[in-house]
Amino acid sequence: MPRPYTLFTGQWADLPFEEVCRLAAKWGYDGLEIACWGDHFDVWRAIEEDDYVEGRLEILRQHGLQVWALSNHLKGQAVCDDPIDERHRDILSPRIWGDGDPEGVRQRAAEEMKMTARAAAKLGVSTVVGFTGSKIWKTVAMFPPASQAMIDDGYQDFADRWNPILDVFDEVGVRFAHEVHPSEIAYDYWTTVRAIEAIGHRPAFGLNWDPSHFVWQDLDPVGFLLDFRDRIYHVDCKDAKRRTGNGRNGRLSSHLPWGDLRRGWDFVSTGRGDVPWEDCFRALNQINYQGPISVEWEDAGMDRLLGAPEALTFLRQFGYEQPKASFDAAFGTDT
Repeated sequence: MPRPYTLFTGQWADLPFEEVCRLAAKWGYDGLEIACWGDHFDVWRAIEEDDYVEGRLEILRQHGLQVWALSNHLKGQAVCDDPIDERHRDILSPRIWGDGDPEGVRQRAAEEMKMTARAAAKLGVSTVVGFTGSKIWKTVAMFPPASQAMIDDGYQDFADRWNPILDVFDEVGVRFAHEVHPSEIAYDYWTTVRAIEAIGHRPAFGLNWDPSHFVWQDLDPVGFLLDFRDRIYHVDCKDAKRRTGNGRNGRLSSHLPWGDLRRGWDFVSTGRGDVPWEDCFRALNQINYQGPISVEWEDAGMDRLLGAPEALTFLRQFGYEQPKASFDAAFGTDT
């Protein structure tokens, strides 16, 4: 069966869920990767109200759509982050923010991630995509100097906070797909290795592969797929464009807003950046990835109503299957 193509609804949470379903169906998407914010999916209502999940599924059915994954990046971010500050208040629900006490926020966020696993199981999906947060991302510049003990403590903090969450994922038969992303405990190749080691290689913890975060760090998204093939639980297709090399645009982007051409890199509509999509999809075939291909659409310089359908058309060209026999088999004398 061909892999389904889905639209991640996180960047569309300002629209009602039914409107996003209508648009995605009109454009030809097979389903949605549903974000747990806006009115798209409320994990607490999913658990506490008997008819909530069925209501979401009915809306999807009315538009000929399916769902293979939930995403709860915003609450996952708050599980390990230090500091917890006004940035988190802006992305968290009042239920999680509460009085803003940092440790209270972290604990309530952890409880919501457990509830997200239970809600996903009730919805009939086996994957939750999200972030983990990080106690030590703030040390990435390495000054003032960060001791090895401080770094080790960050990975231990991640393990201590996420292992109880992953216990619930195991309990309900759902997997967590962590998006490798700057500001997280795993943001590049070696930090991914360290994070997997920190939680004892348990199968409940895998990866959401989003190549847009690789290209501007000069990481190889194809090699990452091949090396972590047993941990690729979900795929988000987002693109990034590098604009360094002129002696002014820095890799860290100078605190400039998205879409500013003085940035050293920016997110762009899928197919318009520097991700080597052809090789990436050949690698997905090689590792036998069978999950959804989800479009996470972000481009500050382009209308999303144009970009989202264009991205789907671009990606569908790579939906070919591997051949059943080698092309040079026809040259054999026994053909």
